[in-house]
Amino acid sequence: MTRRRLTAFVVPLVLTGFLLAAGGTAQSRQPSQSPVDISPGAIRFDPAQPRLEIAYGHSDLDLEYIRKDTSDTNGCGTRNHEETEEALVRPGTGHVTLAGVRYELEQFHFHTPSEHRFQGRADPLEMHFVHRSAAGKLLVIGVPLRAGAGSPVDRVLATLAPECGEPVALADFDLDTLLPRNRSTLRYEGSLTTAPFSEGVQWFLMSEQTASPSTIARFRGLFGDGNAREPQPLNGRKLTVVPQG
Repeated sequence: MTRRRLTAFVVPLVLTGFLLAAGGTAQSRQPSQSPVDISPGAIRFDPAQPRLEIAYGHSDLDLEYIRKDTSDTNGCGTRNHEETEEALVRPGTGHVTLAGVRYELEQFHFHTPSEHRFQGRADPLEMHFVHRSAAGKLLVIGVPLRAGAGSPVDRVLATLAPECGEPVALADFDLDTLLPRNRSTLRYEGSLTTAPFSEGVQWFLMSEQTASPSTIARFRGLFGDGNAREPQPLNGRKLTVVPQG
């Protein structure tokens, strides 16, 4: 099935994106690592899967720079490939529910280029919304970002937090506006994309959002060599498309 026919059949999803190449860390020997390069042959369609219920409200945000080189005396002037800009969410202001299990939204952060790819192609940026259940299980929503009309993403990244400085405060942010209107998902089980690369993470990939070209250029200028992990082997894993219903 061609990429265009897949897009029309299963909704836009990540299948419409991924335009740039990426660098990253070395391959892992663990069997279920993230991110992955999505191939049409690995995709299945299953509308019977439980729906991901999303309840995002308003929250004050603190955008901070996440360092991975605090022991380096020159760390404030260098970029570690696992560093990022991360927005901390106030507790209780956002959560998702899957099959009766509630996962609280803790933070969302950004990678350039997008970590997930489709047939080797990547988008300029990708947002990761990290959720945790009461039992400590992780569920991450991934949203690729491409250059286009301005969106709420531009407000989040309007002023980037310095690596060795104070966070940037954003008041009363509507978290729901960061997600695409189409809530269909492409699901698979994987891992964290930064050390310690722990597995057992449930991934839910959505269709793309846009951000202004200037916002994308600003973020990519901060991480000139990128901060994305390279795709990991699927190792026989399937990715399941579940329509929003």
